[in-house]
Amino acid sequence: MFMGTGSDVGKSLIVAGLCRALSNRGLKVAPFKPQNMSNNAAVTADGGEIGRAQALQARAARRDPVTAMNPVLLKPEGETGSQVVVRGQRRASLSARQYWADRAQLLPEVLAAFSELARDADIVLVEGAGSASEVNLRAGDIANFGFARAANVPAVLIGDIHRGGVIASIVGTLAVIEPGDGALIRASLINKFFGDPALFEAGRSFLVERTGLPCLGPVPHFADAAKLPAEDALALETYAGGDGAFHIAVPRLPRIANFDDLDPLRAEPGVMLTLVQSGQTIPRDADLILLPGSKATRADLAALRSNGWDIDILAHHRAGGRVMGICGGYQMLGRTIADPDGIEGAPGISDGLGLLAVDTVLAPLKQLRTEQAIHLDSGQHLAGYHMHMGVTSGPDTARPFARISNETDGAISADGRVAGTYLHGLFAADGFRRAFLGAPSDPDLNYEAGVEDALNGLANHLETHIDIDQLLALAAPIKT
Repeated sequence: MFMGTGSDVGKSLIVAGLCRALSNRGLKVAPFKPQNMSNNAAVTADGGEIGRAQALQARAARRDPVTAMNPVLLKPEGETGSQVVVRGQRRASLSARQYWADRAQLLPEVLAAFSELARDADIVLVEGAGSASEVNLRAGDIANFGFARAANVPAVLIGDIHRGGVIASIVGTLAVIEPGDGALIRASLINKFFGDPALFEAGRSFLVERTGLPCLGPVPHFADAAKLPAEDALALETYAGGDGAFHIAVPRLPRIANFDDLDPLRAEPGVMLTLVQSGQTIPRDADLILLPGSKATRADLAALRSNGWDIDILAHHRAGGRVMGICGGYQMLGRTIADPDGIEGAPGISDGLGLLAVDTVLAPLKQLRTEQAIHLDSGQHLAGYHMHMGVTSGPDTARPFARISNETDGAISADGRVAGTYLHGLFAADGFRRAFLGAPSDPDLNYEAGVEDALNGLANHLETHIDIDQLLALAAPIKT
C-alpha cells in the first residue's frame, strides 16, 4: 500500500507507473483504492463508476477497470456533503458529518472488493487517500490504516520533496500515528525531486537512521506526467496549456467534474486553453467557450452567474462566437433545469442560459455506460461515456450532436454556433477533435498513443530510480 504524508504527493502516479512496470515484468497486477474523493470519474466494464486515477492505473496494468478497484467513491456536491458511490452505484448523498459517523460500516464491502481483486492478481497495489497522519480521522477509517490493519497490508510512505519539509513530514507522520499502524510501514519514498539526486544522500541517510526503514528513491520529477489524466482538483490550480492561435476558454466551476475531458485539447499545439478562475472574466478573444461537466449543475450555474460569466457567454455568442457544453454544461445552456426530487440539493427549478431550446429534468437513475458514436456534422467516429442524472428534451434535440447506434445525443442551436452533448471523453478521438475545432492542428498527434507512451515512460522512470526488487521483497502474502 502506498500512503502519503499529504494530498498530491504523487501516490496515484507512483501506483500507475508501478502497475505498468510490474505488468511489463509479466505480473498480473491490480490497482485498488479503498476510498476516493473525486468528481473526476470513469465508467467501468461492469457498469459502474470509479475514480479516474484507478481507471488510469487499470489501463497501466493492462486490465479493464472494474468497480472493485475503488469500492467507495465520494463525489463532492457542496461544501459539506458528497454523493456516496459504493461498488460503482450511487447509494446516498450525505453530509460530511453523516458519512464520517457511518463510514466504518462500509469496511466489509471494501475488504470484499479487495479480496475479489486479490484472487485474480499476482500483486495488488493499493493507494491510500490524503494524509496518513490525520489522526483526528483515524477512528472508523477505511481509506488508510483502518483498511491496511484489517487487510494486513504493508505500506510505503511517500513524501513530496518539492514542497519542502519532506524529512519532517516523514518522521512526523511516524511520530504521531499509532504504533500498530506504524508497524505496517516498511519503507519511505521521496518523490518529485528536482536537481541532482546525490544532493539528498545525507537526507536519505538521516531518514534511514531516524526511522529504521529503508528509503526508496529519491524519484526525480517526471515531466511527462502532465500528459496523463489528472484526478486531484489541485491540478486545476495550474491547469492551462498551449499558445496556439485557437483560444478555448473554460470557466472553472466550483464542482467541475471529469475535467480530464480537456486534456486532449490542452495537448493540441494549435490550441491555447485557458481555465478561467473565479473572479476573472472570460477572455474576449476566445474562439470557443466550453462549459465542462458539473457534479451539482444548478449550484454551479448559480456560481457561474455570480462571477458574471453568463454575461460574458451571452456577449460572446452575440458577437458570433461558439459555445459548447458537456454534460452539466450542456444542461446549463438550455432554458431550464428542474430538480423536483432534490437529487443535487433543495428541490426547485433554475433558468438556464437559454442558448439551446432544451429543458432538463434531473432524475434519480444515473446513466453509466461507454459509447461509440458518430459526430453528425463531420461524420467522424468518437468514443465516450455517459455519466449523468437527468433527461433533456426540446426543439433543438431535433438537431442532435451525435448518433449512438439507433439513438441520438445532444443538441445544436438553429444558428449552429451552440452545441451540447452528454458524451464525456469525446475529444480523445483525434479525427473528431480536429474536425470540430476547425483549427490548425498537428495531423500526427495521436492522443491515446501519447498516454501509452507516457505510461511506458513513467514505468521506465521508476525502474531507473527505485529498486523494484527491493520493493517487491517488502510485500506480504494477502489474506483473502
